[in-house]
Amino acid sequence: MTALLFKLVGGIGLFLMGMVLLTDGLKSFAGDSLRQALVRFTGRPSKAFAAGAVATSLVQSSSATTLAVIGFVSAGLLTFPQAVGVVIGASLGTTSTGWIVSVLGLKVSVGFYALPLVGIGAFLRLLATGRWRSFGTALAGFGLIFIGIETLQDAMGGLSGLFNLSQLPAVGVSRHGITMLIGAAMTVIMQSSSAAVATTLTALHTGSINFEQAAALVIGASIGTTVTGALAAIGANTATKRTALAHVLFNVATGMIAVALMPLLLWGIRFAQQHLGLDPGAMSLAAFHTTFIALGAALFLPFVDRFSGWIERLLPEKGPTLTRNLDPTLRSVPAVALEATRRALRETACATFEILSGRLPNANTAQTSASGDEIRQALYETRQFIALIPPVAEDQPISLARVSQMHAVDHLARLHAALEPPTGLQRQPANGTLREEWIVCREVLEQAHAGLRGQESAGWLETLEKNSLVMAERHRQERPRLLKQTADGILEPENTLNTLDALRWLNRIAYHTWRICRYLGSNAVSHQPEEEGLNKDDQNP
Repeated sequence: MTALLFKLVGGIGLFLMGMVLLTDGLKSFAGDSLRQALVRFTGRPSKAFAAGAVATSLVQSSSATTLAVIGFVSAGLLTFPQAVGVVIGASLGTTSTGWIVSVLGLKVSVGFYALPLVGIGAFLRLLATGRWRSFGTALAGFGLIFIGIETLQDAMGGLSGLFNLSQLPAVGVSRHGITMLIGAAMTVIMQSSSAAVATTLTALHTGSINFEQAAALVIGASIGTTVTGALAAIGANTATKRTALAHVLFNVATGMIAVALMPLLLWGIRFAQQHLGLDPGAMSLAAFHTTFIALGAALFLPFVDRFSGWIERLLPEKGPTLTRNLDPTLRSVPAVALEATRRALRETACATFEILSGRLPNANTAQTSASGDEIRQALYETRQFIALIPPVAEDQPISLARVSQMHAVDHLARLHAALEPPTGLQRQPANGTLREEWIVCREVLEQAHAGLRGQESAGWLETLEKNSLVMAERHRQERPRLLKQTADGILEPENTLNTLDALRWLNRIAYHTWRICRYLGSNAVSHQPEEEGLNKDDQNP
């Protein structure tokens, strides 16, 4: 009995370690391209579903895909309806593990032949560099999966006489309920539905359980896998909680559908065995798993938008809107974390532009969406968040993104300090001396706001720079002219000083607005930030 228990625990452990190494190795080997591909190919719900299924089949972990999607939603890279589509696809993609185990792991004794894969992978892990080091980790993990399956087979063969689920109730609702609870508990304990499914497939293959019991265990494992996402949502932001809830609701609903349609699904499996050549046993169980998840996906996908809207109403957005993307769990993935800070800075910049536009002459102040105190707090939280993102010395784009964002924070802080316009501008009539300047400044703010919202055409940054330079040139020309006219007695000194203050303020607003957009625009990371000297508005006394 002790030997069987040791083999069972060891086999599960080897399988789990193989899954962890395979998942981590493939994610590292793919690098940022996996994130970019997942984000790129998630458009309509059907595309998001396909992206989730393919990504999970590649990394062999629905939990990894779900946690990644939670991070992308938190960072604002994916909309919530897109995330729901990916999560549904991930649930289908995880059924690929059952096919691998049933076709390769149980049909052929590959444990012996998998040993060289572990050795080669370990050597690559120790001796190689860069992406090949990660590939070695994945290769070793792939080999460990099959060694674990073979160990499980040996344990299950001896366990079949000691462990018999037939002693459980055979009629009524409890017939499947207790077995499903066991499947869910296995997944929670192992923290992997793939490991629970592999254990179930092995138990079925060795005759420890019958097919109907195995089907109930697989349903329970599908429900139990939602625990990982639910744990990740504890203390997280609203986007994370919404995604985790969608995952839980989909898997639970799909499991309930599978239980309700169990007789029909089992009839379909028997039909496929008799007329379509489907092998009985483990391969039939893999087909059952894929079928009921696909059925749930087919029922949910047409209503993704309504389902997403219902969850959004159930869990409304709370807390500060400017920094809602700054989820602490994102810091473990610097690329995603920096994208979250860029979006937070964009929101903060747009709110700042709205306040400044409202304080220009003849403005509609009702457009303001945040207060100066909220902007100051958002800048503080964003600076703290950036400071806690681990540096990635080998990744130049990430380093450049960090530098660009720090430049943006600096300009936003200067712009925040200039939120209150000077007296000279407040007293300006609609046809006053600075009428052309404040019209240009308003255009700069409006174009910057639209540009950061993605509502401007290509070349808007160049136009913004041109208008900023126009303001700087007006400041340079008007200052000596106004001072000379004052010295000649044409203008009152107090009026001249007020006008110069207003002109300097307008120039400062236009300059910092342009620089903020330069560092937060769509091509902000495609070039290295230039060194900045004194601001143009500080070059004149």
